[in-house]
Amino acid sequence: MTTSDPKEKLLDAALTHVVFDGWSEATFKAAIDDSGVTEALAHALCPRGAVDLAVAYHKRGDAAMLARFAAEDVSELRYSQKVAALVRFRLEAVDDKETVRRGTALFALPHHAGTGAELIWGTVDAIWNALGDTSEDVNWYTKRATLSGVYGSTVLFWLGDDSEGYQATWDFLDRRIENVMQFEKVKAQVKASPFGKLMQGPMSALERIRKPGARGDMPGTWRG
Repeated sequence: MTTSDPKEKLLDAALTHVVFDGWSEATFKAAIDDSGVTEALAHALCPRGAVDLAVAYHKRGDAAMLARFAAEDVSELRYSQKVAALVRFRLEAVDDKETVRRGTALFALPHHAGTGAELIWGTVDAIWNALGDTSEDVNWYTKRATLSGVYGSTVLFWLGDDSEGYQATWDFLDRRIENVMQFEKVKAQVKASPFGKLMQGPMSALERIRKPGARGDMPGTWRG
């Protein structure tokens, strides 16, 4: 990628080393040397070194996913198929599977696990937003939590998949999304059942939960 952005230059330079050294200090130092970015600027842009480059790499993939979704004609796809298409576009945005494998190992470490979870949440949030999600209540959270599970399990399956064209991964993804659709149907049936009506009182408390953004300084709100 040709760019004048120094952080993008660092990331591009780092990618040739990640396969061998992971998202490590050695990779970060090599990226500084190869990119021509000064050490002072590199540390200012990436206080955590290669960890911040791994974050930037993940977000680059999210941007590529959204750009492809905007360019593709998906008008004939069912809603569940659009979800699957976005997850597939996200994985197909990866140039080298080993960079993701190394990133998965990095963000599995206890002191980076929070960042890894945040990145997955950001990816699925981008997917729902691309699909025009308008939920404002607790469904905003449950949709993203459910898709986080689907996305995370699909990535792990894909990392070990050696089938032609990753067909086994796409089949796995379709099954996981079908499971989610079946769960949503059962949830709707329960809600309409006598038991669901009986639980309307206790469950009404969840309707007070609001998605983030209603107040600038809070991750979410409780509507009284």
